Amino acid sequence: MSRAVQGLYVITDGCSRGVDALLAACEPVLAAGAGVLQYRDKTDDQDRRRREAVALAALCRHHGCLFIVNDDPGLALRSGADGVHLGQWDKSLDVARELLGPSAVIGVSCYDSLARAHEAQSAGADYLAFGAVFPSTTKPEAARASPELLREARNVFPDTALVAIGGISADNAAEVAATGVDALAVINGVFAAPDPAAAAARIRDAIQSR
Repeated sequence: MSRAVQGLYVITDGCSRGVDALLAACEPVLAAGAGVLQYRDKTDDQDRRRREAVALAALCRHHGCLFIVNDDPGLALRSGADGVHLGQWDKSLDVARELLGPSAVIGVSCYDSLARAHEAQSAGADYLAFGAVFPSTTKPEAARASPELLREARNVFPDTALVAIGGISADNAAEVAATGVDALAVINGVFAAPDPAAAAARIRDAIQSR
C-alpha cells in the first residue's frame, strides 16, 4: 500500500541553479516539516534533471519525506522516487502504474473537475489534486477550484487523499486546510517567501492544528 500523502506538499519552482543550490533551497524546507516534495522541471535537459532528481530522492529519504516527480514516470523510476504526479496531457495512470509498480504513489491533477477526479480514482490514483484555489503566479490561467469545491470533494471522496494547490501561502493556509483536504501544495508560497523554512513551518502548523 502507498504511503500517505498529507501535510505540507512542496513543489520545486523549476528554476534550476544546479544540484547544490537546489538541495540548499530544499533542505531547510524539509527540515521544517514538509511531508511531500515534488520535483517539477519542464526543461529538456535530461541529464541535469536526472542528477537533480537522484539528489532530491536521497535528501527526501534522509528527512522521511515522500519524493514525487512531476510528469515523467521514467524519471521517477530512474531516480528512485516514491511516485509521480500526472497532469491532463501526461502519460496515462495505467502506463505509470505498470512502469512504477503497485506501491508507487501516483497523483492526478483534477483541476476543478469532480468528473475527472472520479475517473482518476477509478483508475487507481493515490491522491487527487484540485486547484488553483487562489490566483497562481505559476499558472495564472489555471481553472479555479473554490474552497466550496474542496469541501464537496472531501464529501465525495472520503477515503482518497486530496491535495489543494494554487496561490496557497502561510497567510491563507488555515482557510484551505479547514476544507478537509489532506495536503496543501505550495511553490512560491514557500520558495519565494523571505524565509522559506518559516513559511513552511507556518503552513505545516495550519494543517496540523485545524
